[in-house]
Amino acid sequence: MFTAARAPHLKTVLIASGVVLTLAMGVRHGFGFWLQPISQAHGWTRETYSLALALQNLMWGVFGPFAGMAADRFGTARVVIAGAFFYMGGLLWMALVDQPTLFVVGSGMLIGAALACTAFGAISGIIGRIAPESQRSWAFGLSSAAGSFGQFLMMPVEQQLIAHTGWQNAFYVLGAVVVLLMVPMAFFLREPAVVKSTARQQSILEAMREAFAYTPFRLLLAGYFVCGFQLVFIGVHLPAYLKDRGISDGNVAVVALALIGLFNIFGSYYAGKLGGIFPKRYLLSSIYITRVVIIGLFLLAPLSSWSVYIFAAGMGLLWLSTVPLTNGVIAGIFGVRYLSMLSGFVFLSHQVGSFLGVWLGGYLYTRQGSYNTVWIITLLLGVAAALVNLPINEKPILRPLPAAA
Repeated sequence: MFTAARAPHLKTVLIASGVVLTLAMGVRHGFGFWLQPISQAHGWTRETYSLALALQNLMWGVFGPFAGMAADRFGTARVVIAGAFFYMGGLLWMALVDQPTLFVVGSGMLIGAALACTAFGAISGIIGRIAPESQRSWAFGLSSAAGSFGQFLMMPVEQQLIAHTGWQNAFYVLGAVVVLLMVPMAFFLREPAVVKSTARQQSILEAMREAFAYTPFRLLLAGYFVCGFQLVFIGVHLPAYLKDRGISDGNVAVVALALIGLFNIFGSYYAGKLGGIFPKRYLLSSIYITRVVIIGLFLLAPLSSWSVYIFAAGMGLLWLSTVPLTNGVIAGIFGVRYLSMLSGFVFLSHQVGSFLGVWLGGYLYTRQGSYNTVWIITLLLGVAAALVNLPINEKPILRPLPAAA
């Protein structure tokens, strides 16, 4: 079992993981800004670049459980260092490769692996193991807020890099920044000491079988699928949607995505705090149904820069607020021993949804000339997610006691 770490160690881990998440999530959230310049430079339709981002998200999910297993087994620091170099390689690949299939497959594999090693799935385990149970939900909320701060910080940075250095040079700069900042931070992600126990410990395979056989875990998988579909569709396609609807000022999309990041700093943090007070399943259900209301009002209201900003602020409060609550439910039910791995499996479901959201947006736009059908799907899925989270049982799972000697 893992011992609780002293408070200063928790603060150190939260700061270091916050820097890693800021970069990992911040860079990734800005990929929508490259959709049009890359498509125009290579003569591609939006579907090609959308497929590349969709594969990135899918591979992020596929690699997630394995990155989680490695973090649980070998330590978070090593996984983060590997992820930093994967990230740099993926950004260079996106800058240099102009053959569509190679671009889609290579960037999908590299960026997907990078995010699996540096984002919430891999980071959640060390936070859950170090934070005392009374502070765990708050700590998850703080780490989610760091990812949101990355979106707020990096949106204007990436847009300005593209505008002033060109889309290729922007990738080069970001690749260097990722390695130069992530690698030093990884050395502060020291795992808590392990206390040897004579009791038989659960194996990885036993933990996997236990989780997938448990109905609340499968309900979390279903809800998180919807979260991924909604967020990545909006994050990638919102700039193009606004331009299609007559808002030609690109700064409106920049401000909107930055507002999502800004407001989600508060949304994620307070979701984590509230998760320590109220049942997390009810909070999750409320988040999904509120998203449905906000998206519906945005689509029905007359479109203007201010309606976009209000929509972005409302969605921002709910953007990553599911993360601390979902990780909190997993830790509460199954404990923290295999938290990174189990979070990775739940996030795989999230990323399957992300894949479908970003790819379906480009696919249906190419064939229908609008995003209307995808918006409708997004609303219906939100209602479904609100319903499946309600019956989740958050109590710790009961395991049979080992037989007496």
